[in-house]
Amino acid sequence: MSKIFVVGGSGRVAAELLKNLTSAGHQITAGSRHPEKIIKLAGVTPVKLDLHGKIEDLTKQLHGNEIVYFVAGSRGHDLIQTDAMGAIKTMIAAEKAGIKRYVLLSSMFSLDVDHWDKIPGLEDYLAAKFFADTYLMHATKLDYTILQPTNLMEQAGTGKIALNNSSSMENPIPDVAKVLAEVINHPNTIGEVIKMTGGNTPIETALESV
Repeated sequence: MSKIFVVGGSGRVAAELLKNLTSAGHQITAGSRHPEKIIKLAGVTPVKLDLHGKIEDLTKQLHGNEIVYFVAGSRGHDLIQTDAMGAIKTMIAAEKAGIKRYVLLSSMFSLDVDHWDKIPGLEDYLAAKFFADTYLMHATKLDYTILQPTNLMEQAGTGKIALNNSSSMENPIPDVAKVLAEVINHPNTIGEVIKMTGGNTPIETALESV
């Protein structure tokens, strides 16, 4: 069992992630600007979290945890302060709090600048993710995993995925959440950027191959 802080705890992916993490017995603190919107589950403590706030305050909130997940997103309304700098602040805070493991939900193509046109209309979002991903990889000493799915779909999960290809442009949200929850059980995913799409490989098998 680990003590885990989930940043962006009221989002679509977070709701499924929290179900997975609590079912595995982890103790969760879920932070959100609107904590009342966080799914109510035994083992989850909702707290108010302001990504516009000071790093000092974020550090205090993260203190005592062992793992940080960043699954927050502004849906295009606040890309710089939430998707880019919000993520970066939590990385700095995690290191200040003595936390090593950090899992970041990003997006397919965020690091492939010349391919941003494959997701038209999301260039600014991908740019924000680019800066967050790059900072995590090159400006921290965190044991990171970056998950880069394609389009998130509100549909039933299949339990099967594909890695490092773009054969599908869709990912059921439950599958994305399951992968996020499982990477902390796979030390081989530390220091890895995982490109994920829908596919035919069971999640556990796919992660073992990273």
